[in-house]
Amino acid sequence: MKYETVRWRKNKVELIDQGELPAKMKYVCCRTLKDIFSAIKTMKVRGAPAIGITGAYGVYLGIRKSRAEDFKSFKCDIEKCVKYLGASRPTARNLFWALERMLREAEKNKKKPISEIKRLMLAQAHLLLAEDKIICRKIGQYGQKLIKRGSSVLTHCNAGGLATADYGTALGVIFAGRSKIRKVYVDETRPRLQGARLTAWELTKAKVPAVLICDNMAASFMARGEIDMVIVGADRIASNGDTANKIGTYSLAVVARYHNIPFYVAAPISTFDLSLSSGKEIPIEERCASEVKKINGKYITVKDIKAENPAFDITPARLISGIITEKGMIKKPNKKRIKKTINCFE
Repeated sequence: MKYETVRWRKNKVELIDQGELPAKMKYVCCRTLKDIFSAIKTMKVRGAPAIGITGAYGVYLGIRKSRAEDFKSFKCDIEKCVKYLGASRPTARNLFWALERMLREAEKNKKKPISEIKRLMLAQAHLLLAEDKIICRKIGQYGQKLIKRGSSVLTHCNAGGLATADYGTALGVIFAGRSKIRKVYVDETRPRLQGARLTAWELTKAKVPAVLICDNMAASFMARGEIDMVIVGADRIASNGDTANKIGTYSLAVVARYHNIPFYVAAPISTFDLSLSSGKEIPIEERCASEVKKINGKYITVKDIKAENPAFDITPARLISGIITEKGMIKKPNKKRIKKTINCFE
């Protein structure tokens, strides 16, 4: 991948403005905590791992100029930043995981001078960025083993370099196994069209053969034998394997099961939330109805119609063939297999 989705330059965070793609490739600069919140909320940056990394840098920007002279006061400043950023997008587990790591880094070094703790927190954000690049490559290598030569793969939303620090989770698997892939089918992913705008852009840049389809075409293509496997990303995974991903993922899992097509989720360990017993407990972000009613700022329906816009849905673990992590594959995920993998990681 020749572009950096998230980068640190001269005391500021630079993010690819994903709202401008594919028409324009530009970076937006975030110099303050509020800038980071806005970038996450408005989806200038998106994808659970990328959101987590951005949130970590946001904490540092929030406390960089803290005038606290003792750790108790400084921790209070950190917690305010963490709470504020946590309200930006509630479903992505990686955001909260990264915020928790930043807070733990401060607590671990609480006996040191505040200036030194600030430096170490910035170093922790840098570490999260570096780690994610390694994690993406490992997920790709484990996942590509599942791809048979001549396969056609379907993916939904965007789980590529734009959603991570490197070349992605679901797309990481595709990039790693590209020599065996005949074709990648890309769901457009209504209402924000992340598949049409972002995944199509990434695959085209990488010269991976890809075909864009409307979301409601997937079942028909499966029935025709055009699709051999489905690979998607995840925003949060409960302890039993139930998975939250972009709205429309659940539908794909249902029709994939009907057509006996393997359905895989690619996600880092940081996406798992073992505090939740099932997907019913995963908070689902409700976004503005205008995203459903408009495209490029223009109404595609009557102005007064009500619209609902949940950003994610829950795919039950029983519909998932396996979860691909940086620690390997969790086949037919359940609490026991997931806990074993997480404990191994820790």
